[in-house]
Amino acid sequence: MLENPYINVLIVAVLTVALIVSASYGLGFLARSIVRARGATPKQQESAFAGYFFAAPWIVGFIIFVVVPLSFSLYWSFTDYRIASGAPATWKGIENYRNILLHDTGFRASLVNTLYLTLIGLPLQMGVALFLAVLLNQKMKGERVFRMAFYLPVILGFNTAVLLCWRLMLNTGTGIVNQIIRAISTSVPPFGVFSRALILVQEVVTAFFLGMNTGKYNLLTKVLEAGFPADNRVPLWVQSPLWTKMSVILLMVWGCGTMMLIFLAGLNNIPKELHEAAEVDGATAWQKFWRISFPLLTPYIFYNLVVGLIGSLQIFEPIFVLYRDNEPIVSSTISMVYYLWETSFSHFEIGYGSAISWVILVIILIFTLIQFKLQDRWVTYDVY
Repeated sequence: MLENPYINVLIVAVLTVALIVSASYGLGFLARSIVRARGATPKQQESAFAGYFFAAPWIVGFIIFVVVPLSFSLYWSFTDYRIASGAPATWKGIENYRNILLHDTGFRASLVNTLYLTLIGLPLQMGVALFLAVLLNQKMKGERVFRMAFYLPVILGFNTAVLLCWRLMLNTGTGIVNQIIRAISTSVPPFGVFSRALILVQEVVTAFFLGMNTGKYNLLTKVLEAGFPADNRVPLWVQSPLWTKMSVILLMVWGCGTMMLIFLAGLNNIPKELHEAAEVDGATAWQKFWRISFPLLTPYIFYNLVVGLIGSLQIFEPIFVLYRDNEPIVSSTISMVYYLWETSFSHFEIGYGSAISWVILVIILIFTLIQFKLQDRWVTYDVY
C-alpha cells in the first residue's frame, strides 16, 4: 500500500467494487450454467442470471460482514487473544467458557442485572404499549397526531443526543422529571405519600438485588434503617446505584412506540361483528376487551414478547451513555452486552469477549426457544 492514506482508501474502494461486480457476474454465469444443465429454456436461463446477478452484492456483503466476522469470533472464543499485546492468539480450548460460567463474578452480576431489567422493564413496556394502543384505537379528534407523538421516541431512538437530554431531565436537583414530581406532591399531598412509598419499595428491592450480586447486604441495611423517605424526597435517577436500573427501565418504557403500533394493527384486524354481537348480549367494555380483544391479540403479544425479550437481553446504549463515566454507578446496572463491550474494547481481551458474545447468543436462543415451545398454550391464531 502507498503512504498516502487517501490513495489507499481509493484503492480499497475500487477493489471492493471490482470484487462485487466480479462476484455478480460469476454467480450469474454459474446460475445460468446450472439451469441450462437441467434443460431450462433460454428465458429461464436469463432469469436465473439476472436474479443471482442482482442478489450477488447482498450475498458478498453477508459473507464479508457476517459470516467471516462470526467465524473469527468463534475461533477467538477458544483462544487467549489480547489485541493490545500484539501477541498472536494462543489456543485455550473451552477455558474461556468455563471461566464465564463458573468463576466470572462480573458476568454473573451482569446476567442478574440484565434479567432484572428484562423481568421488570419488558412487562411494563408491553403494558404501556397495549394501553396506548387501546386508547388510540378509540375514535377521537387528532388521533393521527397522538399516534405520531407516541411513535416519535422510536424515530429518535437511543442516540447519544437523546440519551444526554434524558440525563439532564433525570437530574435530581434540576431535572424536569423531579420538578414535576415535587410540584404534584406539593399540590396533592396523597400523591406525595404514594410516591415516597414507591421510592421505599423500589430502593429495598434494588438493594436486595445488588446484595445478591456482591454477597453483601450493607446497602439494604442502610435503606431499612433510614425508614420512610422524608417529605421532600425524590428519585435519585442518575445519582444513586439504587436508581440506575429504574432509570433504564423508564427509557425502555419511553421507547414502546413500535410495540404500540403492532398492538394497534392487531386491534384493527379484529372483526367488528364480534364486538357488535357481544354488545347485543350486554357485554361491558371490559368484558369485550378481555373475552374478545385480548385472546385475538395474543399473536401480536407473542411477537412483541419475543422481539422485546431479545432487545432487553441486549440492552446497552442507555447504560453506556448515562453511566459510563461514573464507575461506582455503572457497576450497579451493568448489562451483559455492556460487560462484553468493557471486556473487548476497554480491556482489549478479544478472545474472552468473543466467548462472552457466544454465551449471550446461547442465552437469547434458549429464552426464544422456550417462548416458541410455550406459545401453543396461550396464543390464539384462529378467529373463529
